[in-house]
Amino acid sequence: MDTRAAARSRGFGASVFSEMSRLAARHGAVNLGQGFPDFAGPDFVKEAAKGAIDADLNQYAISHGTPRLRAAIAATWARDYGREIDPDAEVTVTSGATETVFDAVQAFLNPGDELIAFEPFYDSYGPSVTLAGGTLRPVTLHPPDWSFDPDELEAVFTPRTRVLLLNTPHNPTGKVFSRSELEVVARLCREHRVLAVTDEVYDRIVFDGAVHVSLATLPDMWERTLTINSTGKTFSMTGWKIGYAVGPAPLQAALRAVHQFVTFATSTPFQEAMATAMEVAPGLGYYDRLKAEYAARRALLRAALEDNGLPTLAIAGSYFLMADIAALGFPDDVAFCRYLTTEVGVAAIPPSAFYADPARAPLLARFCFAKREETLHAAAERLACLRGGVDAMGTQPRR
Repeated sequence: MDTRAAARSRGFGASVFSEMSRLAARHGAVNLGQGFPDFAGPDFVKEAAKGAIDADLNQYAISHGTPRLRAAIAATWARDYGREIDPDAEVTVTSGATETVFDAVQAFLNPGDELIAFEPFYDSYGPSVTLAGGTLRPVTLHPPDWSFDPDELEAVFTPRTRVLLLNTPHNPTGKVFSRSELEVVARLCREHRVLAVTDEVYDRIVFDGAVHVSLATLPDMWERTLTINSTGKTFSMTGWKIGYAVGPAPLQAALRAVHQFVTFATSTPFQEAMATAMEVAPGLGYYDRLKAEYAARRALLRAALEDNGLPTLAIAGSYFLMADIAALGFPDDVAFCRYLTTEVGVAAIPPSAFYADPARAPLLARFCFAKREETLHAAAERLACLRGGVDAMGTQPRR
């Protein structure tokens, strides 16, 4: 019996997130690697989930989402973007945004087709394209402002281009694409008759007056755009895996055709709880409070990094900071992150994991500030040993 994995999946090893989390656990490191909060989500959301369970809303939901949650999503779009959408035909609920991305890529990409994505990009994008039999064409964002060259973007479009996948606010860089940048993307999608899939899970976490603009709201983009979001980041309940997609009925039909055979349906009581969350959050001032609390955490981590010899790049959104490690003498970001985890006791993620070719990655490290103040202070105490720098071999800090 041939027990080898299928050829299309043989290149999928354990993710860098898994490796760094294992190292962090083994060495008792403060984990600023994986992007999830270590603090409790809001009580009003947890109480809503308990109420749904007690009300025996515990059986399969409709495959594309409970009516109440889809209605809450539609109402949010009407309030935030001024667009009335049909909750029955233009909203699909999924088991997290990662599933939605996978479903969309399988739904829209034929074998041999090409998908454009800005790199660095979230690590599920590449495998999703591979499993669809497609080819990923990266367009590189350049630090420190993570700009892209419009001519480079235009040049990567070919007759085989089928989808452009855009993430804003962006993980791992914290970039929020400006309206003018999105207008370039929209123009090229229209000219080349390409579908846009947008990953907007950090849309509520923006800073310093930055404004999140959804690509679907630009002229003539609604009919060709599927917008992906998630309640997990917004309500600090990443383990509930409640994602969703908004877009026109024909794109939803294709998405649902795949979704029904991936997870079929998503947890019913958690969907009901997130419906409550979306219904009541604006009246509670929740979204403004979320921004303010994350701004404070960002400031705390930024100070901890910069005070200890790790200058940070400016960010406008998400809950990650990128720190410049070029002066520390490590051969690459993976070596630095392994050293930081095992010897210093703080886990970070090497951004090269987010590049199609890791050799293109600048010498940076990604740190997550979706953490309690105590966690960030503990990390700061451990990072203090870096103040004298690290020797060229990256084996021990200089005192």
